[in-house]
Amino acid sequence: MIKREHWGSRLGFILAAAGSAVGLGNIWKFPYMAGANGGGAFLVIYLGLVFTIGLSVMLAEFVIGRMSEKNAIGAFAKLKGGLWPIIGVFGVAAAFIILSFYSVVAGWTISYIIKSVTGALAVEDPAALGDIFGSFIADTTSPLIFHAVFMALTVFVVLAGVGSGIERASKILMPALFALLIVLIVRSVTLPGGMEGVAFLLSPDFSKVTWSTVSDALSQAFFSLSLGMGAMITYGSYLSKKENLPGSAGWVTLLDSAVAVMAGLLILPAVFAFGFDPSAGPGLTFITLPAVFAQMPFGAFFAFLFFLLLAIAALTSAVSILEVVVAYFVDDRGVSRKSAAVIIGFMIFLLGIPSSLSMGVMGDVKIIAGKNFFDLMDFISSSLLLPIGGLFISLFVGWVVWGKAQEEIAAHNGVIPIWVGAWGVIVKFIAPIAIAFILLKGLGVF
Repeated sequence: MIKREHWGSRLGFILAAAGSAVGLGNIWKFPYMAGANGGGAFLVIYLGLVFTIGLSVMLAEFVIGRMSEKNAIGAFAKLKGGLWPIIGVFGVAAAFIILSFYSVVAGWTISYIIKSVTGALAVEDPAALGDIFGSFIADTTSPLIFHAVFMALTVFVVLAGVGSGIERASKILMPALFALLIVLIVRSVTLPGGMEGVAFLLSPDFSKVTWSTVSDALSQAFFSLSLGMGAMITYGSYLSKKENLPGSAGWVTLLDSAVAVMAGLLILPAVFAFGFDPSAGPGLTFITLPAVFAQMPFGAFFAFLFFLLLAIAALTSAVSILEVVVAYFVDDRGVSRKSAAVIIGFMIFLLGIPSSLSMGVMGDVKIIAGKNFFDLMDFISSSLLLPIGGLFISLFVGWVVWGKAQEEIAAHNGVIPIWVGAWGVIVKFIAPIAIAFILLKGLGVF
């Protein structure tokens, strides 16, 4: 029997788990979600939900992982059995599907690193930049090449193992990510008019809050922490009993939220400084921001740093997503780590091909309910599998293994903290209701 790997240090685990949570959703999606929902009020609601529901579900995943010392499927099989391992199956399936199209988008960031160096983005007109972006993603071969490059990088990290691969990479990439953020924030907030963007993000106006604001903040809080697919179960399974689970979960949540806020402080001041729309949507990253950088002194350099930042954030998340699938085949199927990482990585690359092509030659091919392949993969994973996984993870910890979960929380010092009762209320009642709302919203019920 192969000895199970463990994290080499608490810092390594926290950085790896934070890297899993920190991804394109923090740096790409959070700023435009805040921009579309009134800025400061959205931020306050988002942080409130992250540190209650988000933190509670993350801790639940850590508990399941360390208690079982198994992958997402094996954890449920070991702790309870019956039909519960199906939840792990959903998580592994979600990870496989998500990485297939996530890698496509991450490949775009690598392409834009190159474009920023070659001067292809030195264009001030957003319409022209929109044409550049549209032509690139609609191309048949170029996006696939960068999709392949990104998947190769992800596989390279995962096949090296937990300590030598994931932990070592996280100790390099996460400090680099924060350093890049700080440099870019300083440049952004010192632009003439940049402080208007800071005020927009940090000055709540609750008169602008609608039900949609709360709903969007809840969805962003859940998805930004990489919950529901078993990534935190898998990472938690490599933890020793001496580690303080609540403290680790708190640090991961704090770092994830810090990156989201910092991304807002980077992007929104720059957008305000040059008079662009802060609610521009997904195009904010690949169209609006290059126009902003083109108008800055040394804009090409800052554009390079920004897309490098995006690529790093994407890679740290992708590594954890691939590890969810690889851990299952290593633990339960006896496949070697290197073989599992390479074979599964290649299969995920293949699944990503139609997602990439759906931006161009397959764009008019509708699979189900008017959705192209990319949109269908996103819907199946984000609107179905992840909320279902998060919902039943909460119920599992709150109702099925609650007694053992409390013991696991106290494993590092033998003391059950007084706040565990509040955590129990959240995982038993509040989180399932909130996640059920996300599920129904994704299905179009609301």
